[in-house]
Amino acid sequence: MVLDSGPQSYPQQRPDYFGNGLPQRRGGKKGSPCDGLRLYPFLSPSLSLESDSSSPAQSARLPSKANCLRKPEARPSLNFCPTFPSPCSWMRRSESTCAVNQRDRTRGQIRSAASLPHIPKVKAVGPSSRKSPCLLVALRPVNIEVEREKFFQSRFSYNPQFEYEEPLPEAVLEKYKEASGQFISQAIGIINAVLEKYGTYESFEATNGGKLLSKCQIWSIIRKYMQKEGCSGEVVVQLTEDLLSQAVMMVENSRPTLAINLSGARQNWLEGMLRHEIGTHYIRGVNNARQPWHSLEGRRQYGLKPANPTEEGLASLHSVLFRKQPFLWRAALLYYTIYQASLMSFCELFQNLERYVRDAGVRWEYCVRAKRGQMDTSKPGCFSKDQVYLDGILRILRHRQTIDFHLLAALGKVSYEDVDHLKKFGALGKARIPHFMQDRERYNQLLDHIVTTNCLKDEELEQLLPD
Repeated sequence: MVLDSGPQSYPQQRPDYFGNGLPQRRGGKKGSPCDGLRLYPFLSPSLSLESDSSSPAQSARLPSKANCLRKPEARPSLNFCPTFPSPCSWMRRSESTCAVNQRDRTRGQIRSAASLPHIPKVKAVGPSSRKSPCLLVALRPVNIEVEREKFFQSRFSYNPQFEYEEPLPEAVLEKYKEASGQFISQAIGIINAVLEKYGTYESFEATNGGKLLSKCQIWSIIRKYMQKEGCSGEVVVQLTEDLLSQAVMMVENSRPTLAINLSGARQNWLEGMLRHEIGTHYIRGVNNARQPWHSLEGRRQYGLKPANPTEEGLASLHSVLFRKQPFLWRAALLYYTIYQASLMSFCELFQNLERYVRDAGVRWEYCVRAKRGQMDTSKPGCFSKDQVYLDGILRILRHRQTIDFHLLAALGKVSYEDVDHLKKFGALGKARIPHFMQDRERYNQLLDHIVTTNCLKDEELEQLLPD
């Protein structure tokens, strides 16, 4: 991990160098109280937290224990993504974790892990403002807070009328306008398995998530994890109070940056988030950059299938891999919500979800997620992209006995279906394998445990997904 403490001598790049799918922080936006706290791998062994010397209030909030603070040593020169020469243009933000705090009633509150993030609103600056915004920005209603107020004041009887700042990307809306019901039975089964055991998701979270962590504890877990993956010096890590989701991967100062919610990191689940973002998305991206199919032209040349649903399915499995109760609640509820949204109005969907989600604010977010892209939400319709998580999970679990997971990681951003025919072409000499995948036997046992915990059956998966 690295930290930017000031201007660095990087080549000038266009603001969208890393791709439109990855949000970038723009100058002039006020950061959160914790913004700017980052981790240097060379401040060993117990890490150093730095604050802006011009902000005494922030300094006062730093941990007071002596073992959490050390005087920085001389800093070595920072190399961007040292494992390969070119910048990480392959990086894309994981949509499931991207969120910035909105100016609404929930600001400053700890959000349940069952909750979904808001879609960030980012305005382009300079020449890039003429370009189409990233998908999530384009699909975020500009009047979402006003419509939320109307909806709650109506006692959930008003169907929001959403407005959008940019013309909606019709090709994308067309692609994701149809919901799938292929795995609806499995989604409901997973949801019911959690409720039967714990009564509510909130009870499950409180029982299994563990205590909230302090800054020092979070930094310690991050440092140890990055060392395990050999990523020290490559990814900027920030702790912030300005997120309502668990984490967000973005580009800041032209470098891959992982921001983590300071007030929502739980003892037993923080490393799962790191396995999702760093151990899966980042490492597969690094490996992909070395492959002959790293470009769009290369993918076409080798006839590659889309990386999703494998990419998000694998990352979602890794999020829960070492949990004692690895329930796939969120992926299942997203799948279910989108399926119902395709058949219902916003109000009907909101009422339908009450059987699973008690918190009205959380239900609102699931409904907005499923209905984004619509203007008149009184009509049935959905944006089905979030079904990719459960879809990818179940496909991987169905074929877990035959997938070479080491090759799946080493070959980069590829589908499990392409592994066999790509392995003879892949550049595998310096490929990274996430540390938690090293023990093949243990890894397969953990996948089996996920299947059992979520009441999935191999026979059903084989029928749903025949060879």
